[in-house]
Amino acid sequence: MSFKDHFSTRSADYATYRPTYPPAVADYLASLCAHPDVALDVGCGTGQLSVLLAERFGRVIATDASAQQIETAQQHAGVEYRVAPAERSGLPDASVDLVTAAQAAHWFDLPAFYGEVKRIGKPGSVLALITYGVVQADSEIGPLIQHFYKDVVGSYWPPERKHVESGYRDFDFPFREFQAPPLAIEVSWRAADLIGYADTWSAVREAEKALGRQPIEDFRRDLLRAWGDPEQRRSIRFPLSFRIGRV
Repeated sequence: MSFKDHFSTRSADYATYRPTYPPAVADYLASLCAHPDVALDVGCGTGQLSVLLAERFGRVIATDASAQQIETAQQHAGVEYRVAPAERSGLPDASVDLVTAAQAAHWFDLPAFYGEVKRIGKPGSVLALITYGVVQADSEIGPLIQHFYKDVVGSYWPPERKHVESGYRDFDFPFREFQAPPLAIEVSWRAADLIGYADTWSAVREAEKALGRQPIEDFRRDLLRAWGDPEQRRSIRFPLSFRIGRV
């Protein structure tokens, strides 16, 4: 099965610049499981969530269809990384307590993925789809980020991006669902961190094919001008959206 691969060519940058989930996410997900023994993190990328789950679960299996992402993933004694598509985990029936997909489910064949979740999930196990949308920042740099996101590279986002913007609320979700508490990724970034993060966007990769590096270089110039001292740290926030259900 083929997959849409927007990230393998910049896996090292993805590992460096993508924000890390707060420990509260892993704490909350573990609290939903009667026995936090085995977690499967699907579409794990470079392991941002996988390593957190390893602090709460006895065993974490982390899969991604991209071998390059797996090669650059954060190593952890409690995480076993595998190259595998979301729809075919290779795991035994009724073998996992939690399945997560963080910033990844919009790339999946959802009906096939849901079928796989039902097959490998233990009775009463949990599925959690997690996503975050457009970064939130202070009034000095926030409008620049919004302009770059919507007006400069907006037409280059893949169609799946609309699911991220809706917080996955437009997904069919055939599980008994419950509401997650309000959680967010909150980071303190220098200018280079934010520029590096924006440079991992799939829309930037597509714009680069048509326009070269000029859009991201213009964003870099404008952001640095507004930022002031580039080593100054600013508060950046990514509100999290969840679809969580009992299998």
